[in-house]
Formats: sequence, structure tokens, C-alpha cells
Amino acid sequence: MLTVGDRLPAFSLQAVVSLDKGQEFQTLTQESFQGKWKVLFLWPMDFTFVCPTEIAAFGKRNQDFLDRDAQLLGASTDTHFVHLAWRKDHADLRDLPFPMVADTKRELSAALGVLHKEAGVPLRATFIVDPEGVIRHVSVNDLSVGRSVDEVLRVLDALQTDELCPCNWQKGQDTLKV
Repeated sequence: MLTVGDRLPAFSLQAVVSLDKGQEFQTLTQESFQGKWKVLFLWPMDFTFVCPTEIAAFGKRNQDFLDRDAQLLGASTDTHFVHLAWRKDHADLRDLPFPMVADTKRELSAALGVLHKEAGVPLRATFIVDPEGVIRHVSVNDLSVGRSVDEVLRVLDALQTDELCPCNWQKGQDTLKV
């Protein structure tokens, strides 16, 4: 599995970016959203149970990520057509403000090293990537456990201080001085 200090691997994948006819899909690469932090989170499969709770929670906090100059990118190994169908079908996903990336050939998931060995789907992995394309944080949960959007934001805030942040540090608190 890639870890802190590694570079986000190269990719070119279709993503669902809209429900508007003729504007649903866009090709995204590791170079998309130049100069921004990226928060890439992967989920196992569309049309499941834990996944939409996480995706909707990230969607509700999208502005918090944008305020931190960070772009959310959600991904699974489902096709962009399945992503689109799920967004149309699930009320909590209809108005998602971030791309749903289709890693259909499992290239990105494999390069990141987050494919579940038996199920062949991505684990619930989160990568925070700095504007230079360097991975600065990784967390991975088992298939059955959803992640905390608040914790992802807390870590992003801490990374963006470029200072020493103690345990349970929150934005606005003092950092450590050596």
C-alpha cells in the first residue's frame, strides 16, 4: 500500500460530475485540480449500505473542504454508468458536489494497494494529497466500518498548518513550539 511521502499514482479515469444530460461525465487525472489539496476516498461498491452514509457525509461537508482549498474525489471500482444510476436512484447522492470516479479496471485501487484480497473491491481508504501530488495522510478501514469526515478534516487542518500538532489538536488551537 502506498503511504505518506509516496506520490499519487498516475491515472486517467471517467467520473460522474453532473446529472445534467450530456454533461454527466468527465475524464479526471492525477493532474486535475492543480494547486489544490486532494482528498481521495474509496469505497467498496455502489448500491450498498455503509457506502452511501459516507459519501453523503462527505457531500454535506464539501464546502468545508473547498474552504481549505481541497478537492474531494470519491472512487470505487464500479463503472461511471453505475455511479450515475446510483446517484439518480439514491436521494442522498443526487446532488453530490464532488466527482464520483470510476476505477473500473482497478488500476488506481491496485496502484494505491487498497484492494481487498478476497473481495477484490477497494477497502475504505482515504488519502490526503498535497498540491504537489505527495500523499500526506492515509487511513484504511475494513469493509464494514465507515470513516469519520470530521477526522479527515481535522487531519487536513493539521497538515495545512505545517507545524507540530499534538494529540486531538483542533483548528484554532495552539501548535507545539520546539
